[in-house]
Amino acid sequence: MDKLVIRGGHRISGNITASGSKNTSLPIIAATLLTGDGTFSLHRIPDLQDITTFSQLLRHLGSEITFSDNTLQISNRNVKNIQAPYELVKKMRASIYVLGPMLARFGHARVSLPGGCAFGPRPIDLHLMAMEKLGATISIETGFIDATIHGKKLQGGIIDFPVSSVGATGNALMAAVLAEGTTTINNAAAEPEIVTLCKFLIKMGAKIKGTGTTELEIEGAHSLKSIEFDNVFDRIETGTLLAAAAITGGSITINNVDPEQMKSVLKKFIHAGCIIETSNNSITLKSPEKLLPTDVTAKPYPAFPTDMQAQWIALMTQANGISHITDKVYHERFNHIPELNRLGAHIEIHKNQAIVDGPKPLSGAIVMSTDLRASASLVLAGLVAEGTTEVLRVYHLDRGYEKIEKKLNSLGADISREKYNEF
Repeated sequence: MDKLVIRGGHRISGNITASGSKNTSLPIIAATLLTGDGTFSLHRIPDLQDITTFSQLLRHLGSEITFSDNTLQISNRNVKNIQAPYELVKKMRASIYVLGPMLARFGHARVSLPGGCAFGPRPIDLHLMAMEKLGATISIETGFIDATIHGKKLQGGIIDFPVSSVGATGNALMAAVLAEGTTTINNAAAEPEIVTLCKFLIKMGAKIKGTGTTELEIEGAHSLKSIEFDNVFDRIETGTLLAAAAITGGSITINNVDPEQMKSVLKKFIHAGCIIETSNNSITLKSPEKLLPTDVTAKPYPAFPTDMQAQWIALMTQANGISHITDKVYHERFNHIPELNRLGAHIEIHKNQAIVDGPKPLSGAIVMSTDLRASASLVLAGLVAEGTTEVLRVYHLDRGYEKIEKKLNSLGADISREKYNEF
């Protein structure tokens, strides 16, 4: 296994370009399954373990895929296998994204129950409910979701989500674009990831109204075509890099981004005392002499994202006072807190809220990654900790951050990747 060895005490400063978004890449890659016509060219796809795993899954289904210089080319003309196996699906929850497009195109899909990060239950019942509303019959046996259409096509319907879900909205969209008739999705997720998926599907020939709102109307198309598409920036990587500069007293400019998608996060950095400057495609952060304690509540977009919750907690360990960080999306997403406390932080958990008492000097130690964003919080803490911090199990980090240690080293960090034996 790999670990990151971080020698703390170095300021993060400089210019860098944001990577393409992991959380948009996965649904648009899945959406290519909707057609066997031609070859897709997807640009700005990050070189991540999740992309590798998802590509392996599509190859198992019959896709032909090449990946070079952040461009993914996909042809699905030979896709015939409708079963997504446990060996691949267990590695990432986003594998459930193949359910909707496979069901819409082939009328049958068999997908293993998914795996992914270990921070509390994240049921897939909303995905299954959406497929049923479109006329599919769903059964779960021997660890597989078996979805079948009775007839030639899914049928348009009304999908009322009781809670907003990015994954379920994406799956419903991909199923509905080939359904017969009109589908309405109420309480749809409005995150940039869904907006990007809508733009991708529309470019393929789908008919979607309400992009960027919580009510989507889809008129089923007879067929869709392959396209060339430029992916958007990764807003969570961008927020993490901003936090790296802020926690170390540095300054950073991140290019090729959309500041509008970062408004809720940038607002909190300003409340914490940071100076933020933006252009049409860049964000600059200058850290203050003293960070101010700043409360955040993670909720669906456009509010503060749950995927930045762990990083914000790490940042607030260096703020001058008490901060409250509440997660209303995933109530149990706090596995990083015991590890941050091992480094010297003073953080208490009350239900779905973390209370951070800062500033506390952090000291290097060996810590364990438990999920993707928890890993990022430990890296941030290691950057400011005195001495050496070893972050174990960084395969979690590699799922969602493209060459993170190289990027941080280019900005002034001192991080090396080393092998270790866990047992």
